[in-house]
Amino acid sequence: MDLFAHPILDSEQAKELEKRLFAGDEEKEWQAMAGAGAAIARAALRDFNEVGQFPGQARIGVLAGKGHNGGDALLAAHHILGCHPKCVVEVLFVGTAAQRKPLCMRAWRALLSTGGASVSEVREFAGAYDLLIDGVFGFGYKPRLEGRALDVLEAAGRVRARLRVAVDLPSGLGEGAGFRADFTYATGILKAANLGPGLLPWTGRVRYLDLGFFEEWSASGVSTAVFTSRLLESLRKLRPAFSDKRDYGHLLVLAGSLAYPGAALMAVRAALTAGAGLVTAFVPEPLVAAFAAAVPEAIWIGWPVTHEGGLALEGNHLVRQHGGSGTAWLIGPGIGREREALALAAELVGNTALPVVLDADALQHEIVSVGHTTKVVTPHAGEWERISAKQTPRAFCAWHKAVLVQKGPHTWVHDAFRSCLSPAGGPVLARGGSGDILAGMVAARVAVQGEATISSVGEAVLWHGLAADALARARGPHAVRTTDLLEWLPRALREETHGE
Repeated sequence: MDLFAHPILDSEQAKELEKRLFAGDEEKEWQAMAGAGAAIARAALRDFNEVGQFPGQARIGVLAGKGHNGGDALLAAHHILGCHPKCVVEVLFVGTAAQRKPLCMRAWRALLSTGGASVSEVREFAGAYDLLIDGVFGFGYKPRLEGRALDVLEAAGRVRARLRVAVDLPSGLGEGAGFRADFTYATGILKAANLGPGLLPWTGRVRYLDLGFFEEWSASGVSTAVFTSRLLESLRKLRPAFSDKRDYGHLLVLAGSLAYPGAALMAVRAALTAGAGLVTAFVPEPLVAAFAAAVPEAIWIGWPVTHEGGLALEGNHLVRQHGGSGTAWLIGPGIGREREALALAAELVGNTALPVVLDADALQHEIVSVGHTTKVVTPHAGEWERISAKQTPRAFCAWHKAVLVQKGPHTWVHDAFRSCLSPAGGPVLARGGSGDILAGMVAARVAVQGEATISSVGEAVLWHGLAADALARARGPHAVRTTDLLEWLPRALREETHGE
């Protein structure tokens, strides 16, 4: 595993890593807790922007346990108060003062020293809160909820809050009364427990906050990981002074039909914005004039159409005339399911030696299975069901010589050996056309690098998600259009992301 991804660990592995990192040194643990609190505060303030500007006199509720998670939550409130000193913080502890561990008490004293009279310990929450932070239980929690913890979390579930966040793992994860977060901030280590099936109602969006635990990590044998922002380092650097458009790939696109013209246009726009040096797009001939006026940077080649408005087999000579310098293919956005268009897609895939990105209606077994070139497939859940033949993701990748992008609330990128989670993106992407933009971006990065790998594909997936987050924070998740995402690709490369 390269430095662009950090391992996802189970609870026992996480305990073992922390034991090696801290070796019982309380001051090292305190420094890690301080880093976690600061990272949570930054993330919560940033993510709050999706629901509006953070109020200068916000009400913050903190659910605190006796251990490290409680300390992390208290220090997060401490850092928020440092930025917004007029906020009010109410802390509801689970357990008595005598049960609190030394670092949790130290965090509580730090919060009191910062907030003074604006910080209070309460026996129950009352009214509405702007931010609710759950720091009751960590990964050492053993189900099931009972006693005071059960009462507190049931009450917290009834509290109105504009944003609800959990530290590390939502307390009572998976249980009926468990804390239900909008965001879960995995501090230092992303635990596999957060990613289990059916847990989204509790975890919300899972965000990884890198605290530097893996700077000297030996990655041998790691097969499940989370992408970090280091994956995008090459896109944050200057281009070489001597650059030619041919240095950045030549993407060939077969897309569109008269029934679905917009998919082709969005995919091409995305590919150009994501850095492809040249894009040649083969689209239905009646669309070329309008598309060329809308996106003059691309080379638009008119393809003959069938009576139903799809791409006809007879246009194959156009690839020989215009595709000789291509470095990758994108096939599928908007082509529809007309038999002739699918046969054309299968023929192109079977005859090319270039890496091919297959999307949308090109995700058919008879297309994915042909040829010997490397393929990138980008299915949502329904499309994956159609093409997977009940194989595991890695087995599918090995069999088809493929890189797989499994789109969904948790988007994964797989090859035959590894699975990497993209910790970005959210419900703002639940719109028609989001997949077309992602396909164009993936194909551009593959074309630029000239190969389809988990890193070249992952670049696009992470970048796409970060742009979606930036868009949602600026405009909210509701009143936007899918193509607005393209305007936020530059911003996503320039701003700090997820505490990394």
